[in-house]
Amino acid sequence: MDRPPHRVTSLAKCHNIADFRELAKRRLPYPVFHYIDGAADDESTKSRNTSSFDDADLVPNVLAGVENIDTSVTVLGKKTALPLMLSPTALQRLFHWQGERAVAAAAEKFGLWFGISSLGSVAIEEIGARFTGPKMLQYYYHKDKGLNAALLERARAANFDAVTLTVDTIVGGNRERCQRTGFTTPPKITPGSFLSYAAKPRWGLDFLFREKFELANLKDHVKEGSNFALSVAEYFNTMLDQSLDWKAADKLREDWGGKFCLKGIMSVGDARRAAEIGVDAIMISNHGGRQLDGSRAPFDQLAEIVDAVGDRVEVILDGGVRRGTHVLKALSLGATAVSGGRLYLYALAAAGQAGVERALTLLEAEIVRDMKLMGVTSVDQLSRENLRWRYPGGR
Repeated sequence: MDRPPHRVTSLAKCHNIADFRELAKRRLPYPVFHYIDGAADDESTKSRNTSSFDDADLVPNVLAGVENIDTSVTVLGKKTALPLMLSPTALQRLFHWQGERAVAAAAEKFGLWFGISSLGSVAIEEIGARFTGPKMLQYYYHKDKGLNAALLERARAANFDAVTLTVDTIVGGNRERCQRTGFTTPPKITPGSFLSYAAKPRWGLDFLFREKFELANLKDHVKEGSNFALSVAEYFNTMLDQSLDWKAADKLREDWGGKFCLKGIMSVGDARRAAEIGVDAIMISNHGGRQLDGSRAPFDQLAEIVDAVGDRVEVILDGGVRRGTHVLKALSLGATAVSGGRLYLYALAAAGQAGVERALTLLEAEIVRDMKLMGVTSVDQLSRENLRWRYPGGR
């Protein structure tokens, strides 16, 4: 059913993630918006990441006494108020001048895990010093071994709670929107993109006159961390170590010595291998559809991976989550929690910390309401008995 006409012009008019996306599109220059919004090739996987949830229907129970609801879960040794994590994403101060500071503050307020990217625009040390909530460093494995070691030491010194190695970016995905817009970091204004930047003066003034944009965790090691304009695909293709393998991942886990997660696991075989080397958690993720287009959606892979390794590692579903019902469907299949990036990035771009907090408020309300409507009072009461599949044979 079509939504009624609803022109989103302010934060108060945002009632779901799609509304934040519309407001972000109004407020960002188009190269920056399409960097957030875009994916690889035909973007079929990005679309499937969310639409896959539609294949499963929730079956509620009633008369369950749901006045008091406990939405908390324990992830990577930390109890969190919601079964929701804010996935690590890069370049956040490009989307709003508050950047990672806004997202970390919102995560702390709501009692959620927050991830900062190796390609973050605020330093690991500042995040560690200012925010007390559970924090993970999302780790890219670089050719520069000194940089690799430095990232671990900085996370350790800043009392980060976990390291998450991203394993699906051996090369950059074919992000055609970024190719068309000429998006680089930092942005390089061209004759073709000039009008887009000029048409968003608020963004332009923030970018030019607030704190200088840089990749704070890389700037002391590579020129690409400061003033050198480079596309994200070029960065991945030239800076990351394509020899990364299971032996290197296991060595990184040992070097870190704390809670360790692999992000980008999609196959049962890889999930089993991850369990064998002793990781604490895996994130079922296809990088938001930004790498291999035509790959499966995380929700499509969730059940078989949980069946294979769910008794040995925590299984986090990453990607495509836009609604509280998506969270409940993933938990019903056995996920420990869910995580997402665009679900808060649109809100960050729309209105900074206030936007992220409103998005989390809406998602929290949806999760609580939907649990009550499902007739469950705690997350561990959700099971596959709550789901039915729309196509013959189920899963």
